[in-house]
Amino acid sequence: MMDWIPIVFLTFKVLVFGTGMFFAVKWHYDQGKKKGKAVALRAFGKGAAIFVLSLLSVLLLTFVLSRQLGLDLTFP
Repeated sequence: MMDWIPIVFLTFKVLVFGTGMFFAVKWHYDQGKKKGKAVALRAFGKGAAIFVLSLLSVLLLTFVLSRQLGLDLTFP
């Protein structure tokens, strides 16, 4: 019984996230068709910029926290 739990949870997770991603992409595609390409490109640019900035901030926070904890992150 315990061997099936990760398989069931992983399958459920993939189905839920896959369905959510499908409807998110579909909704954004439909919104882009309504407003026009310029507005859609501007919104995509803003989203990409926010994603990159948040990714960089998480990376910086990770390095600062790891240094505070005394972890060695130097490359060999």
